[in-house]
Amino acid sequence: MRILVVGAGATGGYFGGRLLESGQDVTFLVRAGRAASLARNGLVIRSAKGDVTLPSPPVVQAEHLSEPFDLILLSCKAYHLAQVIEDIAPAIGPNTMILPLLNGMRHLDLLDARFGPAHVLGGQCVIAATLSAEGVVHHLNQSHSLTYGERDGSRSERVERIAQAMANVRFEPRLSTMILQDMWDKWVFLASLAGITCLMRAPVGDIVAAPGGLEATLGLLEDCRRVAESNGHAPSDAVLARASGVLTEAGSSLSASMMRDLEQGGAIEADHVVGDLLARAKPADAALPMLRVAYTHLKAYESRRARSA
Repeated sequence: MRILVVGAGATGGYFGGRLLESGQDVTFLVRAGRAASLARNGLVIRSAKGDVTLPSPPVVQAEHLSEPFDLILLSCKAYHLAQVIEDIAPAIGPNTMILPLLNGMRHLDLLDARFGPAHVLGGQCVIAATLSAEGVVHHLNQSHSLTYGERDGSRSERVERIAQAMANVRFEPRLSTMILQDMWDKWVFLASLAGITCLMRAPVGDIVAAPGGLEATLGLLEDCRRVAESNGHAPSDAVLARASGVLTEAGSSLSASMMRDLEQGGAIEADHVVGDLLARAKPADAALPMLRVAYTHLKAYESRRARSA
């Protein structure tokens, strides 16, 4: 299976690197600067699950893409998706599978519109990783799972081939027959985490220790749950209990990567993670007070950032 990994940053570099490490035919779609770094230093992963250095990994730049790949692993930020869609177009053949690892659902609509739903799988990943200034992928915790599947819930021959390709990797692959529910479950949690930590500019433990913080956190989680429910993807009681436990853990230092991006003055995925959830609300969900306040806060930040650019 010929695999194209879009980007070799924290997420693409980690999962693509692990696939390459296991002997798979992997090529990284990168810009010129990253291509030079990889040629010079290799793809370096530092992880409690095992370090690896992959000398001169195969790379390609968008202008040189000319042949189709079997699988495209898509892990870009949402605000880069429009350009990435154009970049990967030459790599889409009749049987190409696109496996996106973005959060939320809006990217599925955009990929469907450009390439057709038959090409687009469901997918998600759970990992905390960062790319250092030296180009090293640092895996920051123990989690490194990648879940994928057909959006109709079937176990097709093509996703079984992905399972075979991932059989010997040093991360946790999972073929899911309920991938859309998996994606909604993660979205509810992530929108709650990003919304509350960005709104309060603090990690979970500080928020729940503050007056009204626990109520605000659970209120936002409930708003997100209501939208998922009205779209036919209500989280199970067990999923909701886990999310609530993580979001209200006393002393927790957990915060969303969006909060860190915001504090550093960077671009954020406000529309993709929070705004699109609001856009999918039904009339019965009209109140959603915490979700609306969180989105307003993020958009105000984006307006201020645009003025200072």
